[in-house]
Parts: sequence; structure tokens; C-alpha cells
Amino acid sequence: MAESLTLLLRLFYQPVSAMSAILDRGSLLIASLCVLAVSLPLASANPWMRFPIYAPLLVLAVAYIPGVLLLSALFGRFGGFVASFQRDYSPLLTCGAMALAAACLPLILAAWTAPLPVFQIIAALAGLYFGVLMFFAVRTVFGAGNGAAAGVVCLSWIPLAAAAFLWIPARFLMGWLASPFFLFYAWYFLGGEFSSLGAGMRNRQHFRRMLDAAAINPHDGEAQYQLGLIYQQRRNYTEAIQHFQAAVRIDPGETDAHYQLGRIARQQGRIADALASFETVLALDPKHNLSEILRETGTACLEAGRSEDGLRYLEVYVERRPYDPEGLYYFGQALEAAKRSSEACQAYARAVEAARTAPRFRRPFTARWSRLAQKQERKCAAG
Repeated sequence: MAESLTLLLRLFYQPVSAMSAILDRGSLLIASLCVLAVSLPLASANPWMRFPIYAPLLVLAVAYIPGVLLLSALFGRFGGFVASFQRDYSPLLTCGAMALAAACLPLILAAWTAPLPVFQIIAALAGLYFGVLMFFAVRTVFGAGNGAAAGVVCLSWIPLAAAAFLWIPARFLMGWLASPFFLFYAWYFLGGEFSSLGAGMRNRQHFRRMLDAAAINPHDGEAQYQLGLIYQQRRNYTEAIQHFQAAVRIDPGETDAHYQLGRIARQQGRIADALASFETVLALDPKHNLSEILRETGTACLEAGRSEDGLRYLEVYVERRPYDPEGLYYFGQALEAAKRSSEACQAYARAVEAARTAPRFRRPFTARWSRLAQKQERKCAAG
């Protein structure tokens, strides 16, 4: 309980690492109790804001979180809704409940002391802060990019609007469903289904505990590398770098860890560090990760202003992987930098075609490169 309260307070000053820690050590039960704990004083503060103390948690669990999962499946392209619901409902609800409790904490004092206009302003700010925390929750649970996470959170008012519209009939129905006999039979027949909703959270935490136990061994670089991948997927790059660096210290020949350090450095704009890591990988294994090390090194060279080196690496890469839209797009960029415009147009056209003919499960990942290549192809044609 004390650890959960610490994580709740940590959301105010370290939201990224706090969300990651909630996934690793959080509890849905305690997160739900936190929401009920902040709802109780708010529900009884003033006559003009009375509501059942279970209402915020009910709306969160029944409307908001399933709505966010649906929006993520439709627009974030993080997988199908059914699979996402089974895997991510419990982790996202735990993070969302902790976010709601943190956002409502400042409201408690305002509800008892502030006049209605001031309270409404503070409530609006609390709603915005909840949206910010949900941005970090979506990014952490799904490993989403900033744009996708922000888009999902910005559209998440839709399930809330639906919940507000259906609240009166739902409240009437809840009066009937609260019958002890109905609850007993619902749990008897559907208890297994309800318990399976928490399997995603339990599996994540069990896997993390196994890795933590393996990482105690000072000679096990693979455990450190796997922990780094977990934090990288959650966009918690500070922790990811620490674990990848630990893997490299244990085994300097760990090419995967060098490769991921280079990718993170490139994403953060540290191009010199990225090139150093990529060149280490090239020295150890020139065909690492199906030759994608050549694409990453060539792209980093382009970003560093070394267009000739970038073209050389990317030319070899597209010979080995002629149907990778990302590689073809950057190859077109390198050709443009070399003033070979007609060849660049051909590379962009190949990138668009490669994205169009990619397997269906790959298209959410190739769509971005198709759009960028089409834009550059039009520029080439106009020029």
C-alpha cells in the first residue's frame, strides 16, 4: 500500500517512470481504492456536486478505458480491439485509475473551500492534467509514439460523452443489477472471464520479476538487454539506456545492445553517439538484424551531413533488402543529396510500391514511409 501511494505522488514529478513502475508493481485493487478514496470527500463536499462515490471508477472502467482501447485499435493501430482488450485492459485501467486519483487530489481541498466559479476552473485544470497523465499511460502501455498517444487522448472525450448521455438509464439499470442474487450468479458464471481480464497485468509483472531475478547475476548480459527492451518499448529511454549500457559492460560484443543504444541516440538527436554505436555493430557484424544496421548507419550519416557515406551504406542496403519502404525512402533522400534527382524519384516510387504490396500485418508500419515517399515523389516531379 505504501509503495502504491509513493507511485501516486510520483506521478506529479516523474510521470514517465511512475507509469512504468505502476505496470511493474502496481495493483488494480489498490488503484481502484485510491479512486474511491478521492471520490468520497468530493462526493460529500457540496450539495451542488453530489454523486455516488463509485461513479468515477465505474465510468473509468466501463466507458473510458474500453473507449481508449477502441480508439487505439482504430487510429493508433496497436492491434485488434479484442486482443488489445484481453491484453491491455487491466494494465491501462490500473494506470488510468492512478492517473484519475492523482488528478483529483488537488480538487479535494478546493471542493471544501473554493467558491463554485473557482472550483470549476480548478476542475477544468484537473481534467487537463488527467489527460496529460493518460498521454503517458497510453504511451507506456502501448509503446505508442507521441503523436499517436496524443491523438488517442484527444479523442477520448467521445466515450465520456457517451457515458454522460447514457448515465441516467445506466444508473437505473445498476439499481437492478445490484441485487445480491444477480451478483452471486454473475460471479458464479462469469467469474473466470472477470479474472482473465487481469491476466495481462499479471503476466507482465511475472515476466518482469523473472528478468529482475536473472539480472542479479553480474554475468548475465541478456537479462539486462531484455530489461532495456521493456523500457525502450515504454518510451522510458533513461532506464533503457542504463540497462543496454549494463549489457555492453558485461559483454562488449553484445551487438543487439549496441544497436539499440544507437537507435535511441539517433531518436534523441545525438547523432555522433548513434554513429559510434552503429559503427561498433558494423565492426562486429556487418549483416546485423537482417542488414538493418546499414540502413540505420546510412540514415545517421545523412543526418550528420555525411551524404556520400550515407549513400554508400544505403546503396548496399537496398541491394540486400529491395522491398523495405523505409530503406528506399532514405535511399531516395541520399540520392537527392547527391543531386541525382531522377534516380531519387525512382527510389521514392519503389518505396510507395513496396509499401502498397507489403503484407497486410505490415501496412500499419509501412504507411508512414509511403506517405513521405509520395510527398517527395511529387516534389521531384514538380522540380
